[in-house]
Amino acid sequence: MMKAMTSTEQSARPTFGEAFKVWLTIGCINFGGPAAQIALMHRVTVDEKKWVEEARFLHALNFCMLLPGPEAQKLATYLGWLLHGVRGGLAAGILFVIPGAFVMLGLSLLYALGRGISAVDGALFGIKAAVLVIVLEALIRIGKRALKSNLLLALAAAAFVGIFFLALPFPLIVAAAALVGYLVARRSPQQLGLSAKTESVPPPTPNRWRHFAVASLL
Repeated sequence: MMKAMTSTEQSARPTFGEAFKVWLTIGCINFGGPAAQIALMHRVTVDEKKWVEEARFLHALNFCMLLPGPEAQKLATYLGWLLHGVRGGLAAGILFVIPGAFVMLGLSLLYALGRGISAVDGALFGIKAAVLVIVLEALIRIGKRALKSNLLLALAAAAFVGIFFLALPFPLIVAAAALVGYLVARRSPQQLGLSAKTESVPPPTPNRWRHFAVASLL
């Protein structure tokens, strides 16, 4: 289970209406696929609004990357739930998808009806170039925040080589990285950007297993 919100996060906690507007805005402009979407949420919720601490954001991102399904939507749902409970999670998760679906429908109609028209083809190619830059910027932004040591950079480079050049199975790469992280964390956590100090863990949430069962059924 995720830890309770810190005092800093609680003081920056927005109203539901304010968060609703932000999730709606993110849903309308989250172009570029998961990398760009995650970077956009990081910029808004961590850098600009300061609703969530960076350590918590990256911790949640790690779990969302491992769980089945679209990681960006799972992360948005978690952040919404963190801020306003079930209604916040539903609002963030739904608004993350619905506006973008309408935008994609409009672009699909534009492509289908205007295919072969030079102006339309040029506009679509221009969008492709812009989205590519958005994705690259997103990768650099998240990479700078997550890869804080030489070992993490080496793991990222090794994973890229394994995927791109060796075509290794994704689960194998994840398992190998997890094993390296586990072994290194036991002896030298600083190499992973972790603190050697033992952090205080808040008491478990009451009725957490009942909440888990209800969420699993839904």
